[in-house]
Amino acid sequence: MSVDIERRTDMGKDAEELAEFGYQQELKRDWGLTHNFGISFSIISVITGITTLFSYGLNTGGPGVMAVGWIVVSVFTMFVALGMAEIVSAIPTAGGPYYWAALLAPPKHSAYASWITGWFNFLGQVAVTTGISFGLAGLISTTATVKSSYEPTPGKTIGIYAAVLISHGVVNTFGVHVLRYLNNTSIALHSLGVTAIAIAVLAKAPTHQSAKFVFATFYDGTGDPGWSVRASPAYVAACGALMSQYTLTGFDASAHLSEETRNASWSAPIGVISSVGFSSLFGFFVILSFLFSIQDFQATIGSAYAQPVLQIFVDVFGDDGAVVLMCLIMICVWHCGLFSMTSNSRMMFAFARDGGIPRFFHKVDARFSSPIRTVWLAAFLSFCLALPSLGSSVAFAAATSIATIGLYISYGIPILIGLIYASDFTARKGPFNLRILSRPVAFIAVAWIGFITIIFCLPTANPVTSQTLNYTVVAVGIIAIGANGVWLVTARKWFVGPQREIQEAQALGVDLLEPGALERAEEEAAKAKDMKA
Repeated sequence: MSVDIERRTDMGKDAEELAEFGYQQELKRDWGLTHNFGISFSIISVITGITTLFSYGLNTGGPGVMAVGWIVVSVFTMFVALGMAEIVSAIPTAGGPYYWAALLAPPKHSAYASWITGWFNFLGQVAVTTGISFGLAGLISTTATVKSSYEPTPGKTIGIYAAVLISHGVVNTFGVHVLRYLNNTSIALHSLGVTAIAIAVLAKAPTHQSAKFVFATFYDGTGDPGWSVRASPAYVAACGALMSQYTLTGFDASAHLSEETRNASWSAPIGVISSVGFSSLFGFFVILSFLFSIQDFQATIGSAYAQPVLQIFVDVFGDDGAVVLMCLIMICVWHCGLFSMTSNSRMMFAFARDGGIPRFFHKVDARFSSPIRTVWLAAFLSFCLALPSLGSSVAFAAATSIATIGLYISYGIPILIGLIYASDFTARKGPFNLRILSRPVAFIAVAWIGFITIIFCLPTANPVTSQTLNYTVVAVGIIAIGANGVWLVTARKWFVGPQREIQEAQALGVDLLEPGALERAEEEAAKAKDMKA
């Protein structure tokens, strides 16, 4: 009984804190620290990023860049996570980065900071869902070729991708109440299941590569001649970091789910940090197990399956064993895509609530407790972003670059604002506080984000043609130019950022602690207006 009372007390405090930010409690707040950690851990999903981009990693730097690069990227990503955690502790709302930017920026720049951050986060969220689910479609297509006559084509892969997105949309629409349990399943699969795979591969491999091969082998498979000749080996190594950086992406999910998490000002920051920390250690073990177990490097790179991890499994376990392990990995990737769409839909829901996208999408279905409209908006946009794969051989790598850049820019803007206006941020800080380390951590995080934003827009295949163009710069450019253009032309006249709902509540005399009060008041006001007309 005392536990239930304490839980209700925490939920009441969370609702009061949310009301102070100008929002009423609409989403069901029944997630705990474990669930909050689990969703970011599931979206980071080291097995997803490593498996789907393993070929990219081997060809863009090789084993040495993959192993050492993982360590370097993990360290700098932790700086970003620490900077984010300090902010989410102070501002635990579903909007995440765009809301943080609005509250940390000076009032005259608040709406603009919110608008730009929101659109980059919007792009990154859509792209990361694309990268995960399209990667799953590719794994399904590739695995189907083992012991069968199936021949993958871009059209077939797109069809599988559509089916994957629909499955994620259906669960997020009707099965919100089971997401917590699927979250627990996902944690088990991504920890115990993947650990078992990594240990089994190491134990069963007929031979093992040397430490020198794993940590010091450089390979440039970016073309003829490769970019190590046209530019430098450092250029190839920097581009090769995409595998690690893309994998360690998506931990803002802990922030986007904060309005569904109890004691969010503490649980959400811990979810951000712990998900990055555990994933960094766990992912390093997985990478090493795969690299040490490569039997023939050239045969693995030139695999008939076009999937090095599958080739490693075939070499170690045979066809049947490889299919079983790939199925387990695909189940993990499916869970990763599922929760990516969950996080994506919550960000869109919050952005619509504040007018960043049409208010039509600010709707929580009363029966299923789900923002159904944004769930299917996320599915539709993710499908559209993968369509270039029908005519481009590097579309998947570009989608992962877009996801990485879009999300990290949206992480970096509020961290940069907090760094510049440190005194204002200090006054807002929550229970998770870096104190004297706050500004050095923020500076390193912002510098790293600036570096990867430039690097991941660069071409990675040579020669650069219409088929091999890295269209990341095009997509990111469209968002940057489009968002700024719309702002200058029209949005600056009406977009007020996260203050919209609190202003409406004040105008209507609504108590935001009363569930559904604002929505009912809006409906009554609309009816009165219609009757008057």
